[in-house]
Amino acid sequence: MPKAFTPRVVTANDLLEGDVIYQTADDRWSRRLEEAEIIEDEAHAQLRLLDAERQKNIIVGVYLADVAKGENGPEPIHFREAFRRTGPSNYFHGKQAGF
Repeated sequence: MPKAFTPRVVTANDLLEGDVIYQTADDRWSRRLEEAEIIEDEAHAQLRLLDAERQKNIIVGVYLADVAKGENGPEPIHFREAFRRTGPSNYFHGKQAGF
């Protein structure tokens, strides 16, 4: 039996600044995971991913990340996504200063 589809978000890195960004339901890119569109349908997820992959002038490394529905929007399921959301790990700056 195929594995059930889990909620996902489209994520990538900003081409110029390198920040982790997320695709919103209104086709913007946000640096806040809470604003990301939670995708609950596999076909819709693939369409959103294809749309994002065409934006090579804005983003790099686009993929679908598993999330859980939280009180304030999507929450990362895997350590990698929780880590990516905090920003660079070499020292506290930018987004990481707030954690």
